[in-house]
Amino acid sequence: MSAAARAPRKELPAWVLWRDRGGKLSPLRIAILAILFAPALWLLWDAIQLNLGPEPLNAAMHETGRWSIRFLIASLAVTPFGRILAWPRLYQIRRMVGLGALAWVLLHLVLYLADQNWIVTTAIVEIVKRFYLTIGFVAIAGLAVLGWTSTDGWMRRLGRRWKRLHRLIFPILVLAMLHAFIQAKSDVSQEVFLTGLLLWLLLWRLVPERWQAHFGALAALTAVSFLATVGIEYLWYALGTNLPAARVAMANFDLTFGPRPAVQPSIVAGCFLLLTLLRRLAGRLRAA
Repeated sequence: MSAAARAPRKELPAWVLWRDRGGKLSPLRIAILAILFAPALWLLWDAIQLNLGPEPLNAAMHETGRWSIRFLIASLAVTPFGRILAWPRLYQIRRMVGLGALAWVLLHLVLYLADQNWIVTTAIVEIVKRFYLTIGFVAIAGLAVLGWTSTDGWMRRLGRRWKRLHRLIFPILVLAMLHAFIQAKSDVSQEVFLTGLLLWLLLWRLVPERWQAHFGALAALTAVSFLATVGIEYLWYALGTNLPAARVAMANFDLTFGPRPAVQPSIVAGCFLLLTLLRRLAGRLRAA
């Protein structure tokens, strides 16, 4: 064996996001980077075009918060997507998507400080005084810790404890969703949709590993997550608003005016079911 082959592989700097672990240019990672940056360009264009309403800073703050949750949920979707497609290389982007979500949530915090005229003491008082801001800040702090310890060096340093630490992403996301629900008040369409996706991803992790890519198990999981999402939507409207919660819940079973937010995650989950069928069909064709 040559000296070059025996030499340990030099790790790439953390900021070289467009190359894989072997140092090669990665089209997949470049595409993910573009997706992570695209909403910022969209938001900037809306700001230039004065499409953010009478309070553009406040609107931008809420939108960055939503994108942080979207990308966090996307980071959780990498594992089931990679397993269903039998595409282990997809796992390499999980950290990148998670760090992208952290960047968005930090931008959300910066815009909140800007909305408070950069008076840090005022922002702190508001965070302590208002429950939804308190849990939102706890979620940001927890996500910052996970981002800081996401490097290979921290993985080696913490050993088995690293995985236990990073399982905190699940309660962090629950806090973030509760923060979003309280902030949204009566119109929680986006929040219900994201909650449905999160429920599916959480329940998928409870399914035994040998069934996680099985069509029947995924179909049952989709039905259970749909009913759970409807139940959460009902409880929110029943406990937090004066709107007729039962009528809102029953509307999810009527597609006359299109799928409601609680139904839409099931449509997304249907894509996983379709991928499972296509994978099974491809396997049979190869065997034939």
